[in-house]
Amino acid sequence: MRNTQATQLIFELSRPGRRATVLPPLDLPVPAASELLPAEQCATEPPQIPELAEGDVVRHFVNLSTLNMSVDTHFYPLGSCTMKYNPKRNERLASLPGFAAIHPLQSAESIPGLLQVLYELQEMLAEISGLPGVSLQPAAGAHGELTALMVAAAYFRDRDEPRRVVLTADSAHGTNPASAAMVGYQTRTVKSRSDGLVDIEDLKAKLDGNVAVFMLTNPYTLGLFDSQIREITSLVHQAGGLIYLDGANMNAILGIARPGDFGADLMHYNPHKTFSGPHGGGGPGAGPICVRDFLAPYLPQPIVVREGDEYRLQTGSPTSIGRVRSFFGNVGVLVRAYLYIRTYGGPGLKRVSEDAVLGANYLLSRVKHILDVPHGDRCMHEFVASAAKLKKRQGLSAMDLAKRILDFGFHAPTVYFPLVVDEAVMVEPTETESKETLDAFAEALFRITDEAADLAHNAPHTTRISRPDDVTASRRPVVRWVPEKGDH
Repeated sequence: MRNTQATQLIFELSRPGRRATVLPPLDLPVPAASELLPAEQCATEPPQIPELAEGDVVRHFVNLSTLNMSVDTHFYPLGSCTMKYNPKRNERLASLPGFAAIHPLQSAESIPGLLQVLYELQEMLAEISGLPGVSLQPAAGAHGELTALMVAAAYFRDRDEPRRVVLTADSAHGTNPASAAMVGYQTRTVKSRSDGLVDIEDLKAKLDGNVAVFMLTNPYTLGLFDSQIREITSLVHQAGGLIYLDGANMNAILGIARPGDFGADLMHYNPHKTFSGPHGGGGPGAGPICVRDFLAPYLPQPIVVREGDEYRLQTGSPTSIGRVRSFFGNVGVLVRAYLYIRTYGGPGLKRVSEDAVLGANYLLSRVKHILDVPHGDRCMHEFVASAAKLKKRQGLSAMDLAKRILDFGFHAPTVYFPLVVDEAVMVEPTETESKETLDAFAEALFRITDEAADLAHNAPHTTRISRPDDVTASRRPVVRWVPEKGDH
């Protein structure tokens, strides 16, 4: 039987007069509020705060936590998001007082150990990317790509080249054109061929002296590595433009291919996806960027530099775009990334990508007879299937699959992205999932496609909320609880 207290709002559990603590009456005179504050600043009624005993509050929130899915409790096959398990060792080490208790206003001279960690992280990110200039400041992946475009814009301004166009692939992340617009660029979309790779002829037709940057993700969001990448980067460079690599899919090529080697000029990392760190909940995050040497003078500052055996913060470059984040960036996430890289080393990082690619291909091979995979029988770290034929044959949409899989104890895969695939079901198992987990996920999909369609249409059946009206929720969202008159 379901515990109703686990699903009630804390306001609904409130009872007038309940307290977590009981304090004795004051034995000193207390001035009236009106004597201390202007009358217009004083409330006429007490705030409507829930009234509960401490035990009830604790029980309420612990019970709520059991309703959530998490990487620690469930398999998250979210394509593009790379929801891998985060080693608890990294969490413990990042919580050491020498990292966690440092105050952001401390002088650089008082934190040499932290500066050494950040400097070594810069060096490792440069080596992995093949791009020597590094900034740790950006606070998220999208912030990283925005910062990289700001660097590109400063570079072209310095050269007195008024380029105003950014090219994006049609399978790109939605943040790419958004970041370009925020920097003041216009965007043009480069089409994909039927095999999912960039249409070179369409790229040539859109390349001119007004193009500043071509933003692309390689491997692509479709889970494909573009074998034309050298030709693509050469064409853009011949036109005087720069190549920006969206580093969202670096988990597929660590230790195997370096963006700088295949022609990228700028890129960002998602440390929480590629290495280690908390993922989700809106942050804090990090999005370090790496650039070619001729772009390094435009990076945001400060940057950690080494002089002999000492480390310091470098500032004052006249061409720097300036700060994009307070202090040194989100250090807690950066420390976790540093620990992850140091733990695995070069050979270990390569194994990470090899296992990620192996897991994705294994799962693809298991489900391709029920879910069409439009772009081939092989993939990188993720693949994009299509439920279009399943919908036509059995009436099961990508959304039906996503909702019903929740009843089997799995988080839903990404659906309806990228837009170039009809009824897209995007799956990324990551290297941290076992064969047994992948088999169980595949078997759950088989059961869903074998059962009556109504079960999926009305799913999920085991969650607190089944299937809200997405259209109404988007147009008329209710994001806060409004008490009725007389509620406490």
